[in-house]
Amino acid sequence: MEGYHLTADCFDCQCDQALLLQEHQLKDLLTTITIDAGLTIVGQCFYSFLHANGQAAGVTGTLLLAESHIAIHTWPERNSVTLDVYVCNFQQDNSSKAQSIVANLTAAFAPARVSRQALHRGERAPHFIEKLSPYSTISTQVEKILLQKDTPYQHIEIAETPEFGKVMRLDGAMMTSERDEFFYHESLVHPAAIIHGNPRTALIVGGGDGGSTEELLKYPSIESITLCEIDHEVIVLSRQHLPRIHGNAFDSPRVKLRCQDGLQLVRDSTELFDLILLDLSDPVSPTGNALAGSCMSREFFSACKQRLTEKGLLVLHLGSPFYHPSRFSSTLQTLATVFPTIHPYTTFIPSYGAIWGFAIASIESEESHDAVQMLLPPSTVKQRLEKHHITGLQYYNAELHQAMFALPNYIKDLIIHSR
Repeated sequence: MEGYHLTADCFDCQCDQALLLQEHQLKDLLTTITIDAGLTIVGQCFYSFLHANGQAAGVTGTLLLAESHIAIHTWPERNSVTLDVYVCNFQQDNSSKAQSIVANLTAAFAPARVSRQALHRGERAPHFIEKLSPYSTISTQVEKILLQKDTPYQHIEIAETPEFGKVMRLDGAMMTSERDEFFYHESLVHPAAIIHGNPRTALIVGGGDGGSTEELLKYPSIESITLCEIDHEVIVLSRQHLPRIHGNAFDSPRVKLRCQDGLQLVRDSTELFDLILLDLSDPVSPTGNALAGSCMSREFFSACKQRLTEKGLLVLHLGSPFYHPSRFSSTLQTLATVFPTIHPYTTFIPSYGAIWGFAIASIESEESHDAVQMLLPPSTVKQRLEKHHITGLQYYNAELHQAMFALPNYIKDLIIHSR
């Protein structure tokens, strides 16, 4: 039958030893996580092993589910745990629930290293399943998983898909794809670059796939781009597998790579930038990882403000105003405590399955006499694109610029509530 089988071998676990030794603690943890994921427990069996001297030696446990099973075994002498989760997908897709269980159990054991395996069973083609909200998911068919790798920061997957070409996921969330990356990267880069008119220096925080860097390099005025990606492996794997997205932008003499925390770089830097692009993963991923959270804080926005030139602009994405309304509003609210001028705009991104929100922030007040003009007419946008000899864009154009800032009423309401 159709099903999804996940295993995870957790090494050098940093959790309390009691979790590896005491049957009731392990049972309570596994039961709580399974119920929270929405699966149905119909039976259970746990067994504690003992050494010859009577000392606890590990626990084996199994939950029998209406949807299949979960098995776990602890190796306290090795500070290791093995996890085995299988769910049936015949009548409904339980893949995201299985992923949630493995992610939450792994987080509870706090391993230094994890070896993961995933197997789709049955006749149907395998799919990547991603939650848009607690109630909705998006599913993408997968032809072949090219790699899965755990880094100190996140779980990276690169796969071949029939619709999007090669895709990259971080902690179970779609980051980019060969065939629709231009929706996101052109929307992130070009409105702000054209509004500025003549950007010379730029800082990109995140963006390890290289797509936003490649778009910025299209501007002859750009003299230097600092690309700050905390996870070096994202750049390494993107270089190897995603050249259609980055176009070898990492090798440009105008690009400086910095593999460090974005907040720390902005705090320590004395350089000023015409553009700062926050090309970050979601603040909290489907697996609960909050890697990008510190770069969406008031402290970080304030530090960025200090690094902008007089006409400098900050750009970031806000998530989906429909599926993530609280995040959309709260991010704008935090931005408004730092920047006097903020203009949200939107783009539909196919691989994300949603309208996606962005915002451009300026340190200038809109009331100032020479304030940066954001809602440029098509003639001005066309003139600036021609000035920079920018052609061949697949999404952004002169007529679209103003339209991106035209917002439906439900998004206007979110903005009002953020003030």
